[in-house]
Amino acid sequence: MSNVSEDLICVGALAGSFGVRGEVRLKSFCANPEEIEDYSPLFGEDGQTRYTLAITRAVKNGFAARIVDVDTKEQADALKGVQLYALRDDLPSLPDDEFYHADLIGLEVFDTGGTLLGRVKAVQNYGADDLLELHGPGLSTTVLLPFTKAAVPTVDLTQGRIIADPPEGMF
Repeated sequence: MSNVSEDLICVGALAGSFGVRGEVRLKSFCANPEEIEDYSPLFGEDGQTRYTLAITRAVKNGFAARIVDVDTKEQADALKGVQLYALRDDLPSLPDDEFYHADLIGLEVFDTGGTLLGRVKAVQNYGADDLLELHGPGLSTTVLLPFTKAAVPTVDLTQGRIIADPPEGMF
């Protein structure tokens, strides 16, 4: 992400128009997907643009929704790819063993011996557990570290680092 404020957490994205009457296709990244509507108005990546939305119905891979002042298919299509952010203070507090992806991105990852393995560039999920996408000077390719208690026993947000015990042969 570029210059998104630490006060904003990405909770969804717009995937273009749904139908011809100005509805948008909405993807929710919330644990309970329909709760994205509770955080409206949402913000664009600049932290200034506001999107006041209302879910109209569930559709495949998301929701159809209305956004205030979006009345045509063309206006809805123009919003394709827009990521939606909620204020961190509006979101629920997480238990100690759960993290917002935004809090993990940028953290340095060390092995249990203190050797720097890389930095978290992104958090991916291909259907099973989350994977931490690591990049670093000693890595010739991207490494996807399983974000499990076994592989990542410690996440220390105050120190800005993760301690990992990666599976044998990963690094």
